[in-house]
Amino acid sequence: MEDRRIAERETVRVNERIRAREVLLIGENGERLGVVPIAEALTMARERELDLVEVAPNAAPPVCRLLDYGKFKYEQAKKERTASKHQHHGDLREVRFKVKIGEHDMDLKVRRAERFLREGDKVKVSVMFRGREILHPEIGQGLLKRVQEQLQEVGTVEKPPTMEGRFMNMILGPVAASRQRPPKEAAPETVEAASEG
Repeated sequence: MEDRRIAERETVRVNERIRAREVLLIGENGERLGVVPIAEALTMARERELDLVEVAPNAAPPVCRLLDYGKFKYEQAKKERTASKHQHHGDLREVRFKVKIGEHDMDLKVRRAERFLREGDKVKVSVMFRGREILHPEIGQGLLKRVQEQLQEVGTVEKPPTMEGRFMNMILGPVAASRQRPPKEAAPETVEAASEG
């Protein structure tokens, strides 16, 4: 946190740290005061008990604003905190299946994965192989395909099924809110896939 503040102080020039000879000055209420020499801008800032802050250093001449820098930084930090509170960082949740899973357990775990996807989290779907079950990876692939088909309205495959030790993993990501309903072309494929299985 302290490193960020130091870096910020170095990037935002305030008062005597501004190196330009003249600046385009903006008043505390947003009014344009014109191009003035830096000494005059600093004098105006001191008279009004404000800081001179360089807001656009790459402009010609640089744009500076009269404001209370401490209060400005406080407001910025407050806005950042509020924004981060309302932001949902999608976590990676895991749902594990065994090769010989019952139909009821399968439905229960698929519903759990669906809930995670609707909440905006990614879901790692894992099939665990025990003993000689590992000789039949096609069973795990079939299981993951069934899960994928049941969750296609709320999740898309971000990482296809891969073997990692005794687990076969697939990662599903949430579908964007605008794409919650599948396109009409996808419906006949679902019916065909169900009739095959």
